[in-house]
Amino acid sequence: MAFFSGRGWKAFKHNRRAYWSLIILGMILFFSLIAEIIANDRPLAVKYGNELRFPIFKNYLETDFGGDFPTSVDYKDPLVVENINKNGWMIFPIIPYSFNTVDYDLTVPTPSAPDKNHWLGTDDEGRDVLARILYGLRLSLAFAFLLTLLSSIIGILAGAIQGYMGGKVDIIMQRFLEIWESLPQLFILIIVASIFVPGFWTLLIIMLFFSWTSLVGVVRAEFLRVRNFEFVKAAKVLGVSDTRIIWRHILPNALVATITFIPFIMSEAIVALTALDFLGLGLGHEYPSLGDLVRQGKDNLQSPWIGISIFIVLSGCLSMLIFIGEGIRDAFDSRRAH
Repeated sequence: MAFFSGRGWKAFKHNRRAYWSLIILGMILFFSLIAEIIANDRPLAVKYGNELRFPIFKNYLETDFGGDFPTSVDYKDPLVVENINKNGWMIFPIIPYSFNTVDYDLTVPTPSAPDKNHWLGTDDEGRDVLARILYGLRLSLAFAFLLTLLSSIIGILAGAIQGYMGGKVDIIMQRFLEIWESLPQLFILIIVASIFVPGFWTLLIIMLFFSWTSLVGVVRAEFLRVRNFEFVKAAKVLGVSDTRIIWRHILPNALVATITFIPFIMSEAIVALTALDFLGLGLGHEYPSLGDLVRQGKDNLQSPWIGISIFIVLSGCLSMLIFIGEGIRDAFDSRRAH
């Protein structure tokens, strides 16, 4: 494929916005993947007696650190802290709060303003905003990636069948798409959300029902164009199967057009998830949701650090995805690949 050739990569790097957006977004993705090491209410490592323990990877009981009860350890409990300090030491992450950690030691009403303990302040429940953003980015990017991957596979397959077969198959599938795309998606999501408890996989499947149509038109047009080329006709005369013709001869040409749309589909998926969480139709309260932070920014206008933080994060990520999409488009454009 042209993008992975030296010429395509050179054209992508020539677009400085796209190149640096890819680097910055890659760094954001990396830090979000190791969120437990950066932001956690459990220590990274604990030396207790002669044993070195890693609470971020394993659950320990209070009795393991000299406590009285066989319950999960609260590493900020004064008794636990005193026992560990007497018999060793512990190292906390740079942000000693997880996305769902409530800071009961706050001396000011919530939402609290940014300070040395909470760099971006807390939300109205006393949870660290920066930790929720870090975990929320990982959730949103993972959701968008899976939704884009699955919807692209279904959309490319449907478009390939529709464009290659043509005739009645094309007409029937085109009428079905027109009806399907005219359905009121938001109302259907509201109905489904009222019946099922929204979870990560439940919401992913529900949104997949409507997002798979994004690439059908592009793939269909490419197959309708290429299927009448001489090399396709020659392959049919030689007895090559339709599956092999689609997979080996036409699909690579269609992928060139579809790959340029993938960053835009990912950005739409992030916006859709954020919007549903904002409306209360998305993920539950136990998830670190960016949409929940947007809602809290709206409900707490007297605490502008929440709204400003989530606005910068969302607008920055979406803008970088768009810039990357533009860079990939330029890389596939033979007139610019120089």
